Amino acid sequence: MGRQWHSGWYHRRVLDNVDIGELIADTEAEILRLIGDREDHARGLYADIRYHMGLDGSGAPAGKRMRPLLGLLAYMAIRGDYAEALPGAAAVELGHNFSLVHDDIEDGDRERRYRATLWTLRGVPQAINTGDAIFALSRIALHRLTDLGFSDAKVLRLMRLYDRTCLTLCEGQYMDIEAAERDEIVPVDTYLDMIGRKTAALISASVEAGALLATDDEIVIDRFRRFGWALGIAFQLNDDLLGIWGEEAATGKEPSDLAKHKKTLPILFAFERAAEPERARLEAIFREPQPAAAHVDEAIAILERAGARDYTREAARRYRDEALAAIRAVDIVDARATARLEEIIVRVISA
Repeated sequence: MGRQWHSGWYHRRVLDNVDIGELIADTEAEILRLIGDREDHARGLYADIRYHMGLDGSGAPAGKRMRPLLGLLAYMAIRGDYAEALPGAAAVELGHNFSLVHDDIEDGDRERRYRATLWTLRGVPQAINTGDAIFALSRIALHRLTDLGFSDAKVLRLMRLYDRTCLTLCEGQYMDIEAAERDEIVPVDTYLDMIGRKTAALISASVEAGALLATDDEIVIDRFRRFGWALGIAFQLNDDLLGIWGEEAATGKEPSDLAKHKKTLPILFAFERAAEPERARLEAIFREPQPAAAHVDEAIAILERAGARDYTREAARRYRDEALAAIRAVDIVDARATARLEEIIVRVISA
């Protein structure tokens, strides 16, 4: 690609052992560089961005940074390093977080990662503005790739992928809100389409972006894209399982999807497949504003008798195996990065 290797911050990094913490730290440092370039103009705005992203030095949980990590590992698997892909990783994480700021407002969530959401602290107008600013920063991050020697055509293609993915996220969110507003029990196939847009699209694009920056081989790029898509679906289905049957001590989250009336795959499957008396009882429990613990347990039993737990577990495993098959079909330079990708799949998808 005629890439120019730069010294300084973007020094070549070939790790003897892939240190996940180091990749995450470098991604966060890139994000902080972007913020630092602008924060003299409106310090309060950038303080809010730092707060939301857990980069304010408070030690608050900052999220797993899974999406940029996947992109860096994809790049590293092909190229053997990762530093030149850091602006793309920063763009992905910023894009994810702009959507979270808006999601919190739309869903009325008052807490994220064990502390107050931005809109509860700053009000809805400023939170929307901050989310928009995070989106703009994500676009600026992509422009940094030109300075690293990537061709204009390559950067433009990445921007096209990014914009298409953001639009897909909006489509998925629209579908989700529309179903909730109508109190609609959507078909399982519709739900899978929705999570493909809300969850899998960004994970797939994160991985594809890393591969796209690393190679011009369209077969390799497509295999990484397929890997990311299958992983994204498996990730969401595994989360659906944990939202009902997970253990809080292990996941850090209370398994409260039923109590919160979330219509995830196990619940939708039970609505389709449960015997009529049990389906009617499940609907009655869902109509309760705050179902009692005994009623939640009753609903879980209905799901299990309908086969919803086994169906969701098998679906998650099937997509997990598709992801593994896709990544194993790629000829790579750095087997350590691929091993890390497989490790993430096995660790994240516990079904």
